[in-house]
Amino acid sequence: MFLSFDGIDGVGKTTQMDLLCSWLRGQGREVVTCRDPGSTQLGETLRGILLDGQAHIARPAEMLLYMAARAQLVAEVIEPALAAGKTVVSDRFLVSNVVYQGHAGGLDVESLWTIGNVACQGRLPDLTMILDMPPERAVARLRRPLDRMEREGGDSRTLRREGFLKEAARTPGRIVVVNADQPIERVAGDLRAAVSRLLPTSPH
Repeated sequence: MFLSFDGIDGVGKTTQMDLLCSWLRGQGREVVTCRDPGSTQLGETLRGILLDGQAHIARPAEMLLYMAARAQLVAEVIEPALAAGKTVVSDRFLVSNVVYQGHAGGLDVESLWTIGNVACQGRLPDLTMILDMPPERAVARLRRPLDRMEREGGDSRTLRREGFLKEAARTPGRIVVVNADQPIERVAGDLRAAVSRLLPTSPH
């Protein structure tokens, strides 16, 4: 089983991913976690370039760097783990590219899905969980220096949120929206309920 977390910055992905992975392990599943971009030598190098606050990267180049990092992540981490019967949980995946560089960045959304399908060798999460809350609430929760993507101003955060909601509406079977603007345990419960629908009666 392949799961991913997504949403605008500040919605609590790290906290909820940790809670869900602990719950999955409690169900007897062997869980592999990763982050996109990252979790491989190439991915971490590209992550440093992409999030460097001093870098100026043209939008198409930015998109392709994310795709390259993801292609390596699929080949080196995700596919081997799934082949071994493990559960993979990723902090972000392809829909982030579609939203950040497409809906909010001006690139063609359908082209991004097409390029992404090639980069991922057709591998998409069985379920993507979008943590959703108003952008002003999310940004207020960021208690650390902002990276290059997080510092993009204007309407970018609103466009990103709208993009995630549009993609969820397009593929409701694969993307679920969870209200993140509620107590942590309630969010965690909603996520467990969403994932439970995918679980077999016994782990394998």
